[in-house]
Amino acid sequence: MNHSASPSSPPRRARGIVSLGLVLLGLASALFAVRRPLTMSAPVCMAGRWHGCFDTFNGVVLMTLVALPPAALVVWALARRRRAAGVASAWRMSLAEVGMVHGTVPFVWMTMMPGAEPGIAPARVSLVPLRDLVTMGPLGIGGNLLVLAALGFFAPMRFAVLASVPRILALGAGCSVLVEAAQYVLRLDRVSSVDDVLVNATGAVLAALASRRWWRTAAEVPPDLPRPVPAAAG
Repeated sequence: MNHSASPSSPPRRARGIVSLGLVLLGLASALFAVRRPLTMSAPVCMAGRWHGCFDTFNGVVLMTLVALPPAALVVWALARRRRAAGVASAWRMSLAEVGMVHGTVPFVWMTMMPGAEPGIAPARVSLVPLRDLVTMGPLGIGGNLLVLAALGFFAPMRFAVLASVPRILALGAGCSVLVEAAQYVLRLDRVSSVDDVLVNATGAVLAALASRRWWRTAAEVPPDLPRPVPAAAG
């Protein structure tokens, strides 16, 4: 009889409960800190007005929180369908797919919000590394770290091909370059900065490292169906 597995289960379960409690506590603290700006934008968003809701940071954050229950419902529906089809890791795959979209689209939307003079102010580019970090400040750096954090956290959980730090770094840098290029081409009165790319990619890598224990491995990918061997000519 193997007694080595049972003693490790309660500590592992306790660590999971503690981790979940810390996450919930952190979310509750963050919501408490931003409760006033969110409640100020609530009437405009609930009235369905574009201006004052979807073109403001507070409005986008509020609608992202409002969309959490529907997103959870989509995760449940996808996971149930996959489990019925006998797919392994159905819940993890479904959570990763929805999490990538729900956690990335709002932040990318915020980065694409125009400045004071879109289409009028000349497009600006900053290609000197680390020069803009000083002007970002702690809030700006923290926001840039979160832009692609959900993508970095969930992508290796869903795709085994992305389950490595260099590939997540390349993915984060590539996506950030596309965003900065779009800001420049659309002339949104924003500065397309190489520091934004560096911080965005760093945020994706840090988030990926936080989810490393749940990364999908090549062994979990179902093999291709065997091809029939043609019969030899008699």
